Amino acid sequence: MISKIATYLAAMALLAPAAAGALADPVRIDSGQVSGAAAGDDGAVRVYKGIPFAAPPVGELRWKPPQPVKAWEGVRACTEFGPWCPQPKAIMGRETGKQSEDCLYLNVWTPARKSDEKLPVMVWIHGGGCTTGSGASAFYDGEALARQGVVLVTINYRLGPFGFFAHPALSKESERGVSGNYGMLDQIEALRWVKRNIAAFGGNPECVTIFGESAGSASVSRLMVSPPAAGLFHRVIAESGGVHGRNRHLKEQAGNLEPMEKVGEEIAAKLGCDKEASPLAALRAKSAEDVLAASDPSQGLFGKGTKFGWIVDGWLLPDDPDKLFAAGKQCKVPLMLGTNADEGTVFLKQLPIKRVMGYEMTVRNLFRDNAPEMLRLFPAAGDDDVPGALNRLTTATSFVWPARSMARAMEKAGGKAYLYHFTRVSPVVRERGVGAAHASEIPYVFNHAATLPGAEEKDRDLAKVMSACWTRFAKTSDPNGPGLPKWPAYAAASDEYIEFGNAVEVKAGLYREACDLLDKLRGTRGSVGAGL
Repeated sequence: MISKIATYLAAMALLAPAAAGALADPVRIDSGQVSGAAAGDDGAVRVYKGIPFAAPPVGELRWKPPQPVKAWEGVRACTEFGPWCPQPKAIMGRETGKQSEDCLYLNVWTPARKSDEKLPVMVWIHGGGCTTGSGASAFYDGEALARQGVVLVTINYRLGPFGFFAHPALSKESERGVSGNYGMLDQIEALRWVKRNIAAFGGNPECVTIFGESAGSASVSRLMVSPPAAGLFHRVIAESGGVHGRNRHLKEQAGNLEPMEKVGEEIAAKLGCDKEASPLAALRAKSAEDVLAASDPSQGLFGKGTKFGWIVDGWLLPDDPDKLFAAGKQCKVPLMLGTNADEGTVFLKQLPIKRVMGYEMTVRNLFRDNAPEMLRLFPAAGDDDVPGALNRLTTATSFVWPARSMARAMEKAGGKAYLYHFTRVSPVVRERGVGAAHASEIPYVFNHAATLPGAEEKDRDLAKVMSACWTRFAKTSDPNGPGLPKWPAYAAASDEYIEFGNAVEVKAGLYREACDLLDKLRGTRGSVGAGL
């Protein structure tokens, strides 16, 4: 199964950015001047790649909050992407570029011809389980979106043991008494850079939409409950990820998850740094390769190894994000969010469950007294039914229900949310039997679907509609507009959502029985996936 989706994503990786044309005029930002290049044959979009938004987090700056960029003289050529954060090979087969801890760079696509145009800004936060990925991936080329009248920004942030490593000695040296959320601090620093500098590219710093998929979606959702991020964005789009799922705490046990400081101590011991006179100096002296190998980052919903990600530290994340959302403590900005029909398929190879007996045992272990009801909703009569049942169970419990819960929390708090469900299966995916898989909406959102192998007219049309809805929301806080499908704001009473598939239409009650049951089980066990 994974090999099939890997082949699909390898095909996606052939979506090379438009060939750079003539150099674009220099733009002055707070650290100096940058030059970019014209994108496409007509030069209607300018692209600036590899702009540093923080100092390289290397040496003494490893495992410290992002620091200011050192200003430069003259014009810095920003026509090549910056390095990716060091990472293991991705399970989903995406391409990677050059890797380095010196990775805090962002990229800007702008259609503005003048700096005073005040175009809406969209900032993309990539997925990859907080362990893999980069804003430099060709998967996220921003030219087509920028052509719809927005300034598009993609960012890097520290990943895995470089972005989410905690240790008591790191907490002690911090003025906040915390450690571990460096990747999230990078995301916030990138948004601060946007606030200070995006006007130079014709963007409006008072009209910023943050959006992302998978771990990027979970990131933008957590930024909604992070006090230091307040005021840095004005709309949010969350694709296949939210605030639910278990988060490690910095100093306390969270269910069966060890405190992240203890995990850091265990990694330090593996590296032989725990007995040194200065464990931190010894840790910072280790190579990136050694740190990556000792930490063994886990990938996907069910991957083995160390699960790195956001940490409840009492400051950046004051409490578990789902609790903060349920209590109405999120930023009350317009929210658009949704899921894909077959979120579970790309993760199933990580599971040893192949037979009905193993499937039913898993459901009983997760749902206890409610297992009979869940087995009724997600039945597997024979072994051949197990993959489909697991896919639907994972999709409903780890994606659809969390999205509905967030939409309901927004309605309860007096905000607006727009809920979607993506069901289109393109020809290249259809051949491989993975359905509307995790991440398969991305080429439609970025309006790349026309270049998919075997793309049909339906794919091109759907990409035009979806990218138009996404940019319309960024411009107006509402995905509705002339020539666009009617998309009602979410209301619990009607439970409506819009389906983006072979047809685009409003429906209601997606996995309603399962979601209602999960509402009753909130705060207990009962989700197949532990997070993204």
